[in-house]
Amino acid sequence: MPDDDSPAHASCPTPARRRSVTAAAVLAAVCLTATGCGPGGGTPQGGPPAAGSTSASPRESSPASSPSPALPSAPASGKRLPRGPLTGRTVVIDPGHNPRNREHTREINAQVDVGNGRKECDTTGTATESGYTEAEFTLDVSHRLRNLLEAEGARVVLTHDDDRPFGPCVDERARIGNEAYADAVVSVHADGSAAGNRGFHVILPATVRDGGADTSKIVSPSRDLGERIAGGFRRTTGSAPSNYIGGNTGLDTRDDLGGLNLSTVPKVFIECGNMRDPEDAALLMSADWRQRAATGVADGIGRYLKR
Repeated sequence: MPDDDSPAHASCPTPARRRSVTAAAVLAAVCLTATGCGPGGGTPQGGPPAAGSTSASPRESSPASSPSPALPSAPASGKRLPRGPLTGRTVVIDPGHNPRNREHTREINAQVDVGNGRKECDTTGTATESGYTEAEFTLDVSHRLRNLLEAEGARVVLTHDDDRPFGPCVDERARIGNEAYADAVVSVHADGSAAGNRGFHVILPATVRDGGADTSKIVSPSRDLGERIAGGFRRTTGSAPSNYIGGNTGLDTRDDLGGLNLSTVPKVFIECGNMRDPEDAALLMSADWRQRAATGVADGIGRYLKR
């Protein structure tokens, strides 16, 4: 589910038997295939700050937010990135939720500015009936996605990597993508709707000009990114678009998510399936399917950046 809100249709129980998250196994990087050409359009107007300048975030940090981590110029492994079709591109991957959010309810319930209102810093996320948590799922898929993109030469930044006690808050998640001057940002989630509701959907930013939010420049490129991810995800996983949201298009537009409202670079969320439906849950718990999910998202990102 989205990191700063529970959709009106979603039910997000926290099973008593939910187990603690384990470090996700990172698979060896493999190359994905993608087609298309031409530059992406993710860099904000004016480009990165000049050497010696200070990049001040236009967003106000929440008291619950920690300082943004330093943005790496090399993969987490420390190895030099290969040259490939995504060389020179920056992708920020935002694993939804944090496995220890439930241990920090005061902090994650603190209200933060989302541009057109105030929302909780973050939420705990959902889980399958067997206790496989959304936070476990999102980290695993994000690691797989990072490997695929790095194999194509992209610089990849994760908003968190099971390396902090809670969060980041939604305003900080947006700020990390903005400060990285990301060409694309993808927030990875799984939904918590009712059993019988199945399929994936990609959440796109609506036009929001309110308070500290102005998405007017990212609405169009974000839709392009989202449509390509939806297409790649469907081709690779065989999953159908959501049968309960988005009118069978696999796309949904929202104006209430701080992670989208506060972004100044192209960004989307993907809800990979419904953890509360037993058939979808079986897919989400399959390592093979998670690899295909990551491949589908990577394919969409690659097609967007090489268009």
